[in-house]
Amino acid sequence: MILTSDYHTHTVYSHGKGSILDNARSAQEVGLKEIGISDHGFSHPAFGLRANKVPKMKEECKLATEQTGVKVLMGIESNLIGTDGKVDLKPSRYDDFDVFLVGFHKFVLFKPKTIFSLFIPDLFHTYIGKPAKWVIKENTKAFVNAIKNNPIDVITHLNYYCFADVSEVAKVATDYGTYIELNAKKTHFTDQEIDALLKTDVRFVINSDAHAPKRVGEISLVEKLVERTNFPLDRIDNIDGRLPKMRFKAFKERG
Repeated sequence: MILTSDYHTHTVYSHGKGSILDNARSAQEVGLKEIGISDHGFSHPAFGLRANKVPKMKEECKLATEQTGVKVLMGIESNLIGTDGKVDLKPSRYDDFDVFLVGFHKFVLFKPKTIFSLFIPDLFHTYIGKPAKWVIKENTKAFVNAIKNNPIDVITHLNYYCFADVSEVAKVATDYGTYIELNAKKTHFTDQEIDALLKTDVRFVINSDAHAPKRVGEISLVEKLVERTNFPLDRIDNIDGRLPKMRFKAFKERG
């Protein structure tokens, strides 16, 4: 299993440790064809993207592509901020980005009503164990609505801090053409959840979630998961020379 592309990498524009060019050079060294620069969305008060930095980032992506030969895509790891599926990448900003990832993060500016249905319950259950059924139901609704209402390419580290019914999320992701990420930085699925996911028709991508250039393309954690669960490699669309069919790009091309 050889990684072709890595769409989840962070830089100094959020809380990564390297530049866009640093990530591209690391991608070049490990033989990747393309990467996404997917810094955190605008609603993260400490580590989120700042709108005034986006033009500079886009120019750096272009220059990094020219200097390394690796296709460097301007992406975002947008934040899930409401059970209605609201995320912090608005359609008015779609033209600024090539790749649209969405994940749950704890300390972001949630919609006010969502603080009590997402943030507090998930934070609480992260530390005491299995969440209540109503919490799982609310989280599942948030992810399902996000996929239905936004042209999301990839759901990142599903079930990390935000516990959902993975089967229900996967079924909707299949219908709308959104990938489920196998994250190589975080253990976010149990083997039982992997089994449940594989019983659906959802497709997967592997991402490093690199916060330092040296981790771009690093997927050893997922390699162990694949070996342990006998994961079918033909369900992963960014390995062995394959590139995924991204929903966001198709959405924008349709106008």
